[in-house]
Amino acid sequence: MRFPARLGYGALAQLARGAAAVAPKSESKVVRALRARRGIRDRYRAWASTTRDRARPLLWIHAPSVGEGLQARPILELARSRRPELQLAYTYFSPSAIGFASQLDVDFRDYLPFDTPGDARVALESLAPTALVFSKLDVWPVITREARARGVRLGLISATLARGSSRRSRTASALLRDAYAALEVVGAIDDADADRLVQLGVRSNVIVITGDTRYDQVWARAQRVDRTSALLAPLRNSRPTLVAGSTWPADEAVLLPAFETLRRGNLTARLIIAPHEPTEGHLAPIFDWARAAELTVSRLGDEVASTSDVVVVDRLGVLGELYALADIAFVGGGFHAAGLHSVLEPAAFGVPVLFGPRHHGSRDAGLLAQRGGGASVSNEADIVRRARTWITDSSARREFGDCARALVRSGLGAAERSFELVDRLLR
Repeated sequence: MRFPARLGYGALAQLARGAAAVAPKSESKVVRALRARRGIRDRYRAWASTTRDRARPLLWIHAPSVGEGLQARPILELARSRRPELQLAYTYFSPSAIGFASQLDVDFRDYLPFDTPGDARVALESLAPTALVFSKLDVWPVITREARARGVRLGLISATLARGSSRRSRTASALLRDAYAALEVVGAIDDADADRLVQLGVRSNVIVITGDTRYDQVWARAQRVDRTSALLAPLRNSRPTLVAGSTWPADEAVLLPAFETLRRGNLTARLIIAPHEPTEGHLAPIFDWARAAELTVSRLGDEVASTSDVVVVDRLGVLGELYALADIAFVGGGFHAAGLHSVLEPAAFGVPVLFGPRHHGSRDAGLLAQRGGGASVSNEADIVRRARTWITDSSARREFGDCARALVRSGLGAAERSFELVDRLLR
């Protein structure tokens, strides 16, 4: 990292540490992430003093949010079953990953500390990892430098880099090039990703094309879903169901009027909607809209949820199972600046998928559209047209759903190939 870039980056990291000390209680994801890092050094040290067995190797995987966590999960599961002598550590960056992390079979889970030399040293001394593996792209320069200085082996799995990614900018290159060059094994999703990763600084001789482990993850989850579970059984009925997942207000501004139009067209469809951030401030406008549209509305878990026109999901960690109820899926983020969320989760259930126009950073969405398993929609009318077709024409719905499922099946095997790379670091 060049000295001016290092100086500026270090100052920002220290500023974030200071902000964490005074961050108030808030529903803001940024503020929650800052506040949660209070006392993080003590938490790492406490785990080290009570649970870390230094006679055992430790694999540390970092995945910033749920999407990257889905890529990491198959590797953690294979590591647990194939290498029982390992201790496993899992870190994340976003508050949205807390629920996901709690479900993992790992020995340690917590936020990644701030990327400062002091925090990095405490984390590395506490965890004493044999290998540190990043999921997708999120490589942190300071902790990478400190880990390499300690002889920790470094890797990256399910690596992908969008053509227009900001990480290809001159500023990002100055910050991150050394960190990418330090990686010893990299599993890229495809050849195009491999070429772009080399431009970031990854050495071409450490890259192997492995595919994306999320395909294995979402497929396995879909296969083991229990439709008679306490979550799903009360919601089952014969009405056509649109499950909208990880939506933002910008998505809802288009989706909700479209659903209202469908209902006014004498279609008996129902909507199960899981906002990306299920805060009360986000949920309230959805309830207000449903009541104004004279639709019955309830929360997930309410006794009347099975008969409601609209079911609002007010918790995290259940969306991957709720897609099992879908006849049609709408994946949020495509009308929002943050970008599209995972289209693979509904596709694994054989569900045709709709998503907004801002999907060009999603390789999976492009493949899904190319192979006839889903479609991009640009406005309310597009949603109405597509959804009406799939609700009223079961053969068309089944054809798109079969194509969606086939796409997921075509990507299986990436987890095994990626674990082989990680296992090299551990050996």
